[in-house]
Amino acid sequence: MSRRGAADRDFALMFLVMLTIAAGNTALQSVLPALGRSLHVADSGVAAAFSVSALLWVIAAPYWAKRSDHHGRRAMILLGMGGFAVSLGLCGVFLLAGINGWISGPLAFLLFIGGRLVYGSFGAAAPPAVQALVAGRTTREERTKALTLLASAFGLGTILGPAIAPYLILGWIGGVHIGLAGPAFIFSAFGVAMVVTIYRMLPYDAGMPIGHAAANAYPSIGGQSSGASITAATAPSSEQIGYRDPRIRAWMVAGLVMGHAQAMTGQAIGFLVIDRLQLAPADALQPTGLVLIIGAGAALLAQWGLIPNLNLDPRRLVLVGLVIAAVGTALTGLATSLYGIALAYGLASLGFGFTRPGFTAGASLAVGPEAQGSVAGKVTSINGASFVLGPSIGVGLYELFKPLPYLIASAALVAMLGYAWVRLREVTPAAPGGAAADPVI
Repeated sequence: MSRRGAADRDFALMFLVMLTIAAGNTALQSVLPALGRSLHVADSGVAAAFSVSALLWVIAAPYWAKRSDHHGRRAMILLGMGGFAVSLGLCGVFLLAGINGWISGPLAFLLFIGGRLVYGSFGAAAPPAVQALVAGRTTREERTKALTLLASAFGLGTILGPAIAPYLILGWIGGVHIGLAGPAFIFSAFGVAMVVTIYRMLPYDAGMPIGHAAANAYPSIGGQSSGASITAATAPSSEQIGYRDPRIRAWMVAGLVMGHAQAMTGQAIGFLVIDRLQLAPADALQPTGLVLIIGAGAALLAQWGLIPNLNLDPRRLVLVGLVIAAVGTALTGLATSLYGIALAYGLASLGFGFTRPGFTAGASLAVGPEAQGSVAGKVTSINGASFVLGPSIGVGLYELFKPLPYLIASAALVAMLGYAWVRLREVTPAAPGGAAADPVI
């Protein structure tokens, strides 16, 4: 095989790795509300499964990124995909035990959270290594385009996962009812297939000085890539700056509030569909999948279709997105029909599709080229932190009063609109020497 052909093969493998991780994670997230209800687990217990996994991912991703720089990309990709496959396999076994009444539902879910710990701890090893491998095998001119295309796999996965999850529900096999545990088992099998394929086809690279690994955001419903990890992976050695640096402080505050609003509303949406439509858990998967697909598609429409053509600076991206997201979240909490929920959630996701790239670009442009890597790391950690507490906060509020997380998120976004209007400054690339690198949106 020619060198170019081998590079294309390796890129296709890396794209499939990112797609599998994102699709598997979001497919499982989309069925968990129904699983929790069928196993008689408190909604807040379901949210804890999201939060614990995201917390470990946020902690582990920078560690694995550094290990990747020293121990080879192939080894880290195998570790990450192996963790993904083992985690989903364990989750499937524990859910199967609960579904068939071998153990109690709450115990099954407690063990399920243990399985998610494996994913949060080891699954985070793959994306930084994938990104570094692609960066190291492309020219400087090709690198940003290749990494942007690679990052799109996460966005596609957020659509693909919920779309196919309802079709992965299995019946009785060998006298055992698989049911809602089906997506966990099937994506675990996909993970095993990817491990075997990577082991056989991806060249050994330990000791080869290629690329730079950067931590990636947690793949979650509503958590599409914002480009920060691409900036971090392509930036040279940089000045380290803190979250409270006056140049980026307002952007960090905005990102944290907007991210929590998105996580709160996104993780409660499955429960809202079940309750508003008065569905049995087993009947909720297709309606929930429809809502999540529309939401993910609206976010990608903003990032891939509208933003490149509207020519808005980061401040205006945030302001426009806040208005749209505030209206959409409020309407989602008040909607009573499937299509009402889907359209309102799509509107909210469209708004968040503006705010996330606006936050990323604004923080990047606020500093010079020497600080790009540091700021990109801060942006990634803020995005990840939002999915640590956000789901539990949102579902906890939902248990108190069903529209509450949506109304509070809307109010927070309106308040943030005032803050952003006053505190966020227009930022544009400066001249070389003190310039901020043009960020990847």
